[in-house]
Amino acid sequence: MSSSRLKWANYYYSIGTMRIYGISNCTTVKKALAWLDEHGQTYEFHDFKKSGVNVALLNTWAQQVGWEKLLNRQGMTWRQLPDAIKTSITTQEAAFALMMEKTSVIKRPVLEHAHQIVIGFNPAEYAAVLGA
Repeated sequence: MSSSRLKWANYYYSIGTMRIYGISNCTTVKKALAWLDEHGQTYEFHDFKKSGVNVALLNTWAQQVGWEKLLNRQGMTWRQLPDAIKTSITTQEAAFALMMEKTSVIKRPVLEHAHQIVIGFNPAEYAAVLGA
C-alpha cells in the first residue's frame, strides 16, 4: 500500500467514529441501522450509491476480511452481470474495479468500529463487537 493510502487508512481508523457503509434502501442495512439505533449507538452512515467507495477503503477492508468476502455474489446486481464479467473477477484488482463501478456488488452493511470490520448484519456479532 502506498504511503498516502496508508496514511489515509490510519487516519480513517484513528478518528474513532463508528461508520456503517451500505445502501439506504437495502433491507439488511435498514435492519443494521435500526439495531444500532435501538442499542443507543452513535454512527455515521456512508451510502455507497450517493458517495461511492475508493480503492484505499476497499484495501483497508480486504486486509482484514479478504476481497472475496466483500463481493456479494448473491445479490441481484451480481446475478444480472454478464457471465463474461462474473468469470473475469478472479483477482482483488478486478473485484475492486467492479465494486467501485457497481457499488451494489459490495456485501453490506460494512461496519467499522475500533479497528474492526464486520461484513453483513448479525445481531450477536454486532453485540460482541460493540459490547452492547
